[in-house]
Amino acid sequence: MKKLNYWFQRVKNIFHLINAFLANLYYGFPSKKIKVIGVTGTDGKTTTTELIAHILKSCGRKVSYISTVSAKIGDKEYDTGFHVTTPNPWFIQNLIKESVKKKDDYFILETTSHALDQYRVWGVSYKIGVLTNVTYEHLDYHLTYENYLKAKVKLLKNADNSFFNKEDNSYIYIKKILKKKKKTIEYKKLPVIIKNFPKLEKFNQENFSAAYLVCLSLGLKSKDILKSMKTFNFPKGRLDLVYNKEFKIIIDFAHTPNAFLKLLSEIRKKYLKKNGRLIHVFGAAGLRDNKKRSLMGEVAGRYDDVIILTEEDYRTENLYKIFEKIEKGLLKQNFIKKKFNLIKQNDKKIYTIFEKRQEAINFAIKIAKENDVVILTGKSHEKSLCRGKIEYPWDEYKAVEIAVKKKKEYKLGL
Repeated sequence: MKKLNYWFQRVKNIFHLINAFLANLYYGFPSKKIKVIGVTGTDGKTTTTELIAHILKSCGRKVSYISTVSAKIGDKEYDTGFHVTTPNPWFIQNLIKESVKKKDDYFILETTSHALDQYRVWGVSYKIGVLTNVTYEHLDYHLTYENYLKAKVKLLKNADNSFFNKEDNSYIYIKKILKKKKKTIEYKKLPVIIKNFPKLEKFNQENFSAAYLVCLSLGLKSKDILKSMKTFNFPKGRLDLVYNKEFKIIIDFAHTPNAFLKLLSEIRKKYLKKNGRLIHVFGAAGLRDNKKRSLMGEVAGRYDDVIILTEEDYRTENLYKIFEKIEKGLLKQNFIKKKFNLIKQNDKKIYTIFEKRQEAINFAIKIAKENDVVILTGKSHEKSLCRGKIEYPWDEYKAVEIAVKKKKEYKLGL
């Protein structure tokens, strides 16, 4: 059935290609009139996209961009839609045309493997392509890691100049696919970045290194790039410390095994004190890559102390079937399932389940004690939760405010 769907998608991609061609034709192939920088990768692409934009703007260049979080053309911000990173061809070409009209120097486009594979970015003339990393993700669509990797590398092949991460596990495979492509730069964590940003997480050192080299290649001076980096505010929902009192609350968009590995290891090292627990609220999206779910559970089980499984856009898939896949990974790490009312204040290596995300967040914050860290992953900036076929309004930040208020009321006995 999966293979049948895969080949059906191949046929469907012809429609996307025609659509992209017509969009380019209608808007006059606008990307040929501006320098386009494309950023792709399993993780880190939004941070890298917005960081490059910030550096260029700080150094006096006119820039517009599309990222997972938003699209900014000049001073105007556009909503890209529900759960969307790279929009449809008509929207993309329209925004590039707007950017050209505003006489921007650069347009930065966060580019997904789906958009590359489906020809939704056909006709986009990339001056620079950046690939942050490639780990197991979206195999529900691509079927194999090799297909996924090849889709990502399309960006590097199509760009005049390419940058990819030498420290990523995908490096060897990317190098083989690219063969002898000219103007390719293999980057790694740069000493200049480590020296200037010693407290930066390891994965962000890689993102900063990529952005630094891209901007250097565009003629910016090293001192100006570093100065700009120091005023950069991370995109909403990226290692976002939203509460920092007797315990901490962090919101992050991490939703892959690799993102969990990098994020949770850094949180334990950077934020967690000796007697504190790492309390993690997460789920997995329905009708998406189900092979990653047990791996997410396994990685989470390696670093977390208390886990609360909950909804994350389960769509028409059975929510408890999603939990079962995650639980397989948790059991490998010797986690024990407990009913929420039986969980004690100092419990570790335990997990429980709440169907409703707000209730899960309420409970996580309710049981948090001094020095604990509560981490909420998977939703961050997104403004809806998909249940069945309906998108319900959602705000992760508002959910935290509600939960903190409830905890205070509970303490006061109200």
